[in-house]
Amino acid sequence: MSAGVTIRELSPGERESRFGEILGLYGAVGWTNYTARPETLLAGYAGSLAVWGALVGDELVGIARVVGDGATIVFVQDLIVAPSHQRTGIGTQLMRAVMERFSDVYQLELLTDDAPRTRAFYESLGLARSDTMGCVAYVRVARG
Repeated sequence: MSAGVTIRELSPGERESRFGEILGLYGAVGWTNYTARPETLLAGYAGSLAVWGALVGDELVGIARVVGDGATIVFVQDLIVAPSHQRTGIGTQLMRAVMERFSDVYQLELLTDDAPRTRAFYESLGLARSDTMGCVAYVRVARG
C-alpha cells in the first residue's frame, strides 16, 4: 500500500470541480483520444456509475471510473495513475476499492492492452482473460 495516499469515491460534484485535474491525468498517460474531446469525457464522467480518486494530500494522482448497472455488470472504463506515482500500489488500491464496492455484481469487466505487465497486474487481482473462460469480446471504436 502506498503511504500517504487516500482512496475515496468522488461525488458527482467533485468529479466536475476536479475535471481539470482528471483531464491532466489522461494527458499525462497519453490518452489523447480523451483529451482531444474534453466535453465528451466530462459527459462520460457525469454518466458514470462511480469514480474513485487517489489523493496525496489534495493532489489527485489516480482515478478509477466505472460504468454499468451496478447489479449484473460493472465495467472498469478507466484506471489511470500519474506516471510519477506508478508502480507504488495506487492502481492496486483503486482496483480493490472497485472490487470491494461491487463484490456482489455478477460480472466485472475491463478492456485493456495485452502487454505482459498489464496482464500480470490484473491477474494478480484475480481477474482472468475472457478467452480462458470460452468468451470473446467484440469492440467497435468510433473514429473522429
